[in-house]
Amino acid sequence: MSGRDPARSTALVLEAGRRADKRLVIGAGWGGLDSSIQSEDVLAVEDVDYLRLFPAMAAVVHHGGAGTAGTAFASGRPQVVCPFIADQPFWARLAHTRGVAPAPLPQRHLTAAGLASAITTAATDPDMARAAQELGHRVRAEDGVSAAVTGLERVAAP
Repeated sequence: MSGRDPARSTALVLEAGRRADKRLVIGAGWGGLDSSIQSEDVLAVEDVDYLRLFPAMAAVVHHGGAGTAGTAFASGRPQVVCPFIADQPFWARLAHTRGVAPAPLPQRHLTAAGLASAITTAATDPDMARAAQELGHRVRAEDGVSAAVTGLERVAAP
């Protein structure tokens, strides 16, 4: 998600990547980030399979939507969560509480320096990497569909 000013968001993300000295894969998608930007250090994609991409990343930066957060948790990689609206602050706090992400960076307060610092922390902190690997293993081992069905059956039972 890029907020109300996709050009500003794109510039901020690129500057954060430069400051953190990290290569970026930018998922332009619905967020409106500029997908035409390609360089030696930036690959912009419109649509990508997060299940395959996230495990290959040093860290995953995302908006904190439930689906993206769940995929990031399952990937076993550290995260940086920049929430915008709705349930996203919840998932951002959960990631931080679980030790797999630095403190949330709400979009309205996002700066290139703050994002670069969080990316550096997520990509290099061994405790965060270990916590992310452990959480990823637990999430992948859980049979969430069966647990959800059991819970629904319990609530719906007469």
